[in-house]
Amino acid sequence: MTRRLRPGALWLATTLAVASCRDAAAPPSTTLLQQVRASVAADDIPAGEARLAEARARTGLTPEWLEAQSWIGRGHLAASRLDQAERHARETYTLASELLKTRPMDAEPKLPLAYGAAVETLAQVEARRGARSEALVFLERERALRAGTSITMRLQKNINLLSLEGTQAPALAIAEFLGPPPSSLAALRGKVVLLFFWAHWCSDCKQMAPVLARLDKAYRDQGLVIVAPTQRYGYVAAGAEATAEVEADYIDSVRLQAYSALGDAAVPLDAANHQRYGVSSTPTVVLVDRAGVIRLYHPGRMAWEAIEPQVRALVAQPTPSN
Repeated sequence: MTRRLRPGALWLATTLAVASCRDAAAPPSTTLLQQVRASVAADDIPAGEARLAEARARTGLTPEWLEAQSWIGRGHLAASRLDQAERHARETYTLASELLKTRPMDAEPKLPLAYGAAVETLAQVEARRGARSEALVFLERERALRAGTSITMRLQKNINLLSLEGTQAPALAIAEFLGPPPSSLAALRGKVVLLFFWAHWCSDCKQMAPVLARLDKAYRDQGLVIVAPTQRYGYVAAGAEATAEVEADYIDSVRLQAYSALGDAAVPLDAANHQRYGVSSTPTVVLVDRAGVIRLYHPGRMAWEAIEPQVRALVAQPTPSN
């Protein structure tokens, strides 16, 4: 039986796995962030704290230091050391909040990463302690406080991780699209819908293409429908800036090349869908049952072994009478 991660721990397990693969063999010349992440991945928190102390003595408090420091709280959370996770995340949150008194959130890229990670960790600690309602109140307050900044969708993702499963799937904006015309989610009631949120630059998304094609082949005749929302990002290959029309053409070329086995999957093209579903990381996978209720909300790539049993269980359920 495939083991499901708790929603509150899902983002952390995925991120730490990436860090372990990328940073475990990091050479001595790597950055402070890479060194701390390698220590966290090896569950050697004291080594990471020692590197942070040395760097703080040299450079003082910087956004780069805060981003690296935020990983200590994540590491404690991964090991279910909730008190330590809360203490370190609270320190990151407090220090980042002090810096935000003198500069905008998005004046540079490191500060929002540190602040967002601290908010995530504090919310996940509350949820792990059984205070899910309090965690949601905290996240919603932060979303309102930081509206219009780069962490808005990240906060929405964390709200969704704690609240979206078991609720009616939000409607999709489908006026603009690539490929066949998409149906509304209301019109797809009675079907099992797999929403695959992707980006044209996303390598993890492309790696999921064979999994999606295999699911489509296995379960299309049993009522599975794959819809693949995406959005513009303002650039095309190699980060070249592009007009909306040029980028749409480029996204379509990626769709036809990387997702050729899903050529008849509808691709709504609207940033509102990503905002509505809190897609701050791609891919994001959402499974909607025949009654239009979300049964899985998963930021990050999913292997066949993880997603297939859940699709199989949903298509086996009877079509609702209403």
